[in-house]
Amino acid sequence: MLSRLAVTMVKVLIASLIVGTILDHFGIKTSELIKTAGLSPDRIEELARQGVAWALPNLLLCFTSSARPARARIRAQSLQIESIAL
Repeated sequence: MLSRLAVTMVKVLIASLIVGTILDHFGIKTSELIKTAGLSPDRIEELARQGVAWALPNLLLCFTSSARPARARIRAQSLQIESIAL
């Protein structure tokens, strides 16, 4: 699970670098894009906060649900070892 997340993050990083390079080549600045879209830096910050507030619980749920089976296996294995030792 974690490796897929890392691969996705690397892909996003590479795509961001490519887009940034293309924009710089044509002399387009982010402030121009923001003004053209009719947004303000404060509104973008608010949207980013809302996105993180929405995504974080879902990510935490994903990580905790994938960790439970592993904990259950470890607990079951330790119980087997204890019963063998008795």
